[in-house]
Order: sequence, then C-alpha cells, then structure tokens
Amino acid sequence: MTIRLLLAALEQETDIVLVRKRTRRLAELLGFDAQDQTRITTAVSEIARNAFEYAGGGRVDFRFNIEATPQCFEIVISDTGPGIKDLDAVLAGTRRSATGMGVGLIGARRLMDHFTIEAAPGAGTCVALGKTLSPRMPRVNQTALKRISQALAADEPANPVEEIRRQNHEMLVQLEEIQNRQEDLQRLNQELQDTNRGVVALYAELDERAEHLRRADELKSKFLSNMSHEFRTPLNSILALARLLLGRTDGELSAEQEKQVHFIRKSAESLTELVNDLLDLAKVEAGKIVVTPVEFTAETLFGTLRGMLRPLLVGDSTVLLFEDPTDIPMIVGDEGKISQILRNFISNALKFTPQGEVRVWASYDRESDTVTFSCRDTGIGIAEGDLGIIFQEFGQVAHPLQARVKGTGLGLPLARKLAELLGGSVAVVSAIGQGSVFSVTLPRVYRDAAVDEEEEQYKPEPGRIPLLMVEDDAADAFVLERSLAASRYQLVRARSVAQAKRILEHLRPAAILLDIVLRGDESWRFVVQLRQQDETSAIPIIVSSSTGDEQKALHLGADTFLAKPIDPREVIETLERLTGYRSVTRLLLVDDQEVSRYLVRQLLPRGIYDLKEAATGVEGWTRLNEERPDVLLLDLNMPGMSGFEFIARLSADGSLHSVPTVILTSAILDEGQRDRLGKATRIISKSDLSSPMLIAAIKEALERATEAAA
Repeated sequence: MTIRLLLAALEQETDIVLVRKRTRRLAELLGFDAQDQTRITTAVSEIARNAFEYAGGGRVDFRFNIEATPQCFEIVISDTGPGIKDLDAVLAGTRRSATGMGVGLIGARRLMDHFTIEAAPGAGTCVALGKTLSPRMPRVNQTALKRISQALAADEPANPVEEIRRQNHEMLVQLEEIQNRQEDLQRLNQELQDTNRGVVALYAELDERAEHLRRADELKSKFLSNMSHEFRTPLNSILALARLLLGRTDGELSAEQEKQVHFIRKSAESLTELVNDLLDLAKVEAGKIVVTPVEFTAETLFGTLRGMLRPLLVGDSTVLLFEDPTDIPMIVGDEGKISQILRNFISNALKFTPQGEVRVWASYDRESDTVTFSCRDTGIGIAEGDLGIIFQEFGQVAHPLQARVKGTGLGLPLARKLAELLGGSVAVVSAIGQGSVFSVTLPRVYRDAAVDEEEEQYKPEPGRIPLLMVEDDAADAFVLERSLAASRYQLVRARSVAQAKRILEHLRPAAILLDIVLRGDESWRFVVQLRQQDETSAIPIIVSSSTGDEQKALHLGADTFLAKPIDPREVIETLERLTGYRSVTRLLLVDDQEVSRYLVRQLLPRGIYDLKEAATGVEGWTRLNEERPDVLLLDLNMPGMSGFEFIARLSADGSLHSVPTVILTSAILDEGQRDRLGKATRIISKSDLSSPMLIAAIKEALERATEAAA
C-alpha cells in the first residue's frame, strides 16, 4: 500500500527551495543516512527545477510504500508542459540542453534506485523517482508515517536561497564524477582480484616448499639428537672404562696392555671432540644457538681461560702468557662463546708450538668501539697458500707435527662462524717457521642483527611519547608493539638489561615496561638500580611476568605489575594513569558541509585523533557541552548558528571558554571579522588545507592551552 506523505505545488521559483527542504527533511525522518539524503534531495530538486523552467510549474507528490519489500520512498514530479523531444537521446546522453547543463535527468537516474519517465510532445512529463530503504533500517509502519507527517507540519517555512540552483548543478556534476570513479574502482578491483589469484597460487607453492624445508629441518634436528645420544653415550662409557683399566681397579696391566688402553682413550677423546664440534657447527648453521649477552671484563675472561688451559701445558718448553688488559672498558657480549673462540686459538697454538711462548692480549679501538683478542705463538707457522685451508671444515695442513698432534679440523671453522654470529670477524697472520697470530675482532657491545639501525638512534617520532620496553621474547614484543601502534606511544625495545642501560643514556622515556625473565640478566637488580639513580628514579616502571611475583615487584620499587599475557587495553589504561598522557586527542568538528567534514577525516591520522562531527552550530554546541573536546575545529558560514555566534557563546561561557579553537573557513575575512574571532588559535583557509597544516594547528592550540593553564 502506497501512502501519500505530502503534495507540493511548483508555482514559483521559491517553491523549488521548499521542495528541496521538504525532500531532505522527509529523507531524514525516514532514516536515510546523510549521503542518501544528499542524493535524494539533489535528484528531486533537479527534476523540480526542470519542471518549473521548461513547463512553467507542476507538482511534487511524496509517497511511501509500506508493504513493499524492501520499502521504498517514492517521489513523483509531473507537469503539463510541452513534454520532452528526443527523450531517448537525452537519456542516452547524446543530446545536450541549450539552456542547461543537460545532465539533470541522467544525474537523477544515477542517484536514485528507481527511475521512470513518461513524456510526449504537448502532453507534459511525469518523472517517478524511488529510493529503497536499507535492509538494516527498521521497517516503517503507519504509526511512524503519522509521526513523520506531524514533524513535517511543525517545521518552519523555508527561506529562499538564490544560489540553490547553481549548487544543484555543481553537485550533480560532482556526484556524476564520483560515480565514474566508482566504476573505475570496480574495474581496478577486478584486476586486483585476478592478481590476487596469482598471488594465492604463489603462496600455495611457497607454503609447500616451506613445508618441505620444515620437514628437512625436523629430520636434521632428529639426526643431531640421535647422534648426540648414540655417539656420546658409548664414548663416555669407553672413557670411563679406560680410566678404570688405567687405575688398575681390577688388577695390574702389562706394559703392552697399558699402551693399548692409552690408544683407546686417545681415540675416544678425539671422537668426542669431533662430535662436540659437529654439533656446535650444525647448531650455528641451523640458527639454534642463542646469544646471551652479559657484562664482563677482559680481565675476568683471561683469568678464566688461564685456569682452564693450564692443564694443556706439558713441561716447561712452552709458556702461556696473558697480558694485563687494564685499558679495556666493560664488554657486553656472550662471554661463553668468546671464551670458546679464544680456547680454540690458544689450544691450537699450544699444540703447534713445541717450544717457545704463546701470548694472549686484548686491544680496544675507541673509534669503532670494537675489542680485538689476539693469540700469538712462536710455533711452526702456516704457509700463506694454506691459510684458506685451515678455515675449511675438516681442512688440515700436512706437516710432520700433524701426525703427532691430531685434530678434528673443525675448531677454526667453528670459531669463525661464532665470531660472525657475534657480529665480528677472525683474522690470521702467519709464516712458516715464524709462528702465527690469530685474532678475533668483536663489537664491544653486542647488537642483535634484528635491531634496526634507526632504532639504535633512540629518537622518537615527532609528537609521540617514547616508552622503553625491555623484552627478549619476540612474540610478546610484537603483541605489545601492535597494540600501541595506533596510539600516541612509541616503543623503543631493548632485548637485555645492558641494552636498556645504553638506551637510557640517550633517551628519557615516559615509562619503562620491564620483563623479569630475561636471558643472562638479573632484572630484579635493574629495578633497584632504576630507583636508586637520580636520573631514572621518577620514571614509572611497569613489571610484566608470567611468574606471578607481583608483591616482590612492588616491594622493589615497581609502580605496577601486569601478568602475562598482557591485555592491550590494560596496558594503555595503565600508561595513561602513570604518565598523565592521553593516547588520543579528542576533536570536535562543527561544519555544515559534508565534503569538508570528509576532507578533515581523511587528513587526520587515525589512532592519534578521535574526531567527532556536528553538521550545525546548534548540534555542535550540544556536543561541546556533553563531550568536552581537547580542540574545537569550527566553520564560520553555517545555518542556524554561525561560527561567529558560536565563538561569542563560547567566550561568554565560563566553563567552556578555555577550549582551544581552530577556524576552518572558505570566506575571506576582514579585520573586523578577525577581531570577533580573537579566541581562535589559528584561522585556516579550506582551500589551503593540508594534513601537516591541520596537525600543526591542533598542536599549537594544545600548547597555547597548556601555557594558559600554567
């Protein structure tokens, strides 16, 4: 059943304004969104204008079909004029009007869901337009239509607007252009879908290959595990039995038997060393070795090596000397792996130096911030042509001494790979009969290869609040980074306490998020140090852990404790409470132009700004009182309450006069008008509006408000 809502006559030009206003009002009351309201209003006003200009008048019948599915808002515009010649050519777009733009009928048809036209020469024209309600909108019944009619009758009469016709023409052209762009986007979307199919096929192939690699890696890991178990267990048994025999536990051995048992023990020790080196090499190549950086000194490292290698000295023919490394600053690195590299250098030097000395020292290059550990011997030396062989796996240089001093040929390749893993390199200088110098150069402070160089600068982005996150677990760090990516906070990640201390030398964060369980570090001690130092004592500390040590964290000086897994919303709420910062700047935009509001939405980065909108001054004033924003963005030329009236009311209100305001206008203001806007921080022309300009104006408004409050 179709019910008439309103019947309007087109007798004079001002009636077009009335029809336009009634159309928008009815569309609004029926529940259409702002975009559909604009479409309906534009289409109806254009057809009404045609009826008035070409037929001298007519009538507009507003109807609503409550029984249809979906329901439809219908508008029928009829006249008794001369009709339309060449209607098919007009609708096809091949004929242009001599008095207008020639796009009225075509534009109206594109804007509406239903469009029919009946016209014949001398018999007048009847255009029926229809817009269906979205399935998401509630159905309209007769009671609702009655309320709509009452609301429509209570509205004030319309004021004529001289520019309305030109605006309609311009809007139709713009909407037609938008429609064309949408069609282009649809074609582009189809092309993207075709491309996506190819990408999906490629990903499927990559996934298949990745699965093959994963299975190969699993097989390799199983092989290493089995080799470790199957080889080490019998080797340990052989060594233990050899010790029992040589200890005469079950009786004396003959000289020949003792010699044979010594050979067995030597072979078992050599095979054990080979298995250990093979496992270490495989772990490095598979990326299974974890680097655990800790703070240590070269002096303590040399002391440990001196005690470990002393048993290798046989007799007084070879002397092992460690020079005092007093001028070497504190080192942050994996002490165990550096020790393994130097043990290999020193043990090789002792093996191939029948007599003389082996000297170990360290040097520091301040400019490159690197430490070089060197081992020099006075042994047999290596020919220049053979230097490449010694770093090949199982590579050994033929020499008479080699028959007496057996090796695996894996020690130096492993040392070089460990050095590369730590960000350094190995070098050797040698000559036959003059001995050798092996050296390893490493960064004084180990930096994970995954750390981006720009991050090491510790410079936060403009307008963002730096936070220090001490977290060695990549998954936990990723979750927190994604949670704060759209906020005002910027994370600077440290993977160890040592790296966190370096960052604090260059950056003062707003807060520190500290994981307790870190490899090679004592995080509890770090909490105490932060509270004891004047530079960091006031920085809020948020301890996170899965160990449940909340009481201990609070007792040692942490401001709060968050149990893992961390809730992102809880993190932001905690940061806002402890730092006093709000992660989002709240904005209120008051502008009657939908295009202008859309433009501002696109220019402001999401996540940093929370933008609320009002289409009139009256609505804006209501929202301002309900939700006080951080900054007000205000248009001037608005119906009902202009921007000038808005500023005057704002200045007179004691509770709202401190809200910082930025004016966005298309008008050219004289000196008197600018004086009336004295409260505004900045006045920006909409024609010059850009993202950097708008963001700078908002920041300036916030800064002035802060200064005024202080």
